[in-house]
Amino acid sequence: MTTLRAITGASGHVGGMTARHLADAGLPIRLVVRDPSRAPSLLGADVAVASYDDGDACLTAFEGVDTLFLVSATESADRVQQHQTAIDAAVAAGVRQVVYLSFAGAGADATFLLARDHGATEEYLKATPLEWTFLRDNLYTEALRAFATDGAIRGPGGQGRVASVSQVDVAAAAAHVLADPTGHVGRAYTLTGPEALTLGEVAALLSEATGVPVTYVDETIEEAFASRAHYGAPRWMVEAWISTYTAIRDGELAHVTSDLPDLLGRPALSVAEVFSGRR
Repeated sequence: MTTLRAITGASGHVGGMTARHLADAGLPIRLVVRDPSRAPSLLGADVAVASYDDGDACLTAFEGVDTLFLVSATESADRVQQHQTAIDAAVAAGVRQVVYLSFAGAGADATFLLARDHGATEEYLKATPLEWTFLRDNLYTEALRAFATDGAIRGPGGQGRVASVSQVDVAAAAAHVLADPTGHVGRAYTLTGPEALTLGEVAALLSEATGVPVTYVDETIEEAFASRAHYGAPRWMVEAWISTYTAIRDGELAHVTSDLPDLLGRPALSVAEVFSGRR
């Protein structure tokens, strides 16, 4: 019997790389995207169009699927509800297992506010008949580049450390799990890089890789809100951005695990390797 895997967020970085790994391995996949023009062209892949807030479209997209890779939705005030709509559609479509891209430390009491969304989604999944696997990634190392604006990383991170992980490694781990999903039922993996660095150390490595000086400015909470005011973002989003730094400050993102090298059989990429473009 042919096992069909559906990859949501297939036009994004992690979803797209995961889909390419599976296609290269000759496994049948379905790419679930919101915009079909952005779906990658992969041998043996078909394309379905759905967004998480459209239960009927998700139901159609998930029909015939055995295992669903559920990449978390874009940050929004109703993200948990979107996840629940997609999960309900997976149940109705007869999906057997969901591999959910979660976040390190997901839970209702997480300092990083968006990790609370992931915790709520995990609990919702556990309450369904679906089998599940959670891939809880740390902050993406590639995203740390975007932390630097005007030559500085600014935020109330103190001297806390972050064990950031490369999107390349997360996609490779997801593809490994999806290749044999039944072997990972009921497992939660925390995916980190090989080291936990302070934001000052991250700034130094970014300076070295780019040749452009980058410093770290340890802001107060009040300074953090003020320096982000020009974005005009809603209050909940600014609070979420700032909580990224306070989670680092409080040590919630400092734990380095062996889950990723255990899955891949190789070391995780370091921050220096990612910043320099080495793979």
